[in-house]
Amino acid sequence: MAGKTKTLLPERVPSHVAIIMDGNGRWARARGLPRLAGHRAGVENLRRVIEAAVEFGIRTLTIYAFSTENWARPPDEVRGLLNILEDVIDRELDELNRNGVCLRHIGRLERLDPGLQL
Repeated sequence: MAGKTKTLLPERVPSHVAIIMDGNGRWARARGLPRLAGHRAGVENLRRVIEAAVEFGIRTLTIYAFSTENWARPPDEVRGLLNILEDVIDRELDELNRNGVCLRHIGRLERLDPGLQL
């Protein structure tokens, strides 16, 4: 991404971008991988998206990553998704904060473990 911000006009950069994370499980299945491998790959892609958003000066990035419908998935997959989320928060939160990124969960938090209710 280095150098690409020089070619963008500041008035053309949106102040808010929203992304719906969808299709990671299908991506994995198409490659003969477990669904959770797709979710992990989605996290790695999200890392690049966040870095680009910071570089481009996007002030707000909304990620729709876990809907109420996700609770209907098989229990092992739900547990896996929540474990991935917890691992990412544990691993990345300090770095995100150092880069001026504020993480807020929005929506219905009551079913999440307290450690995930940021």
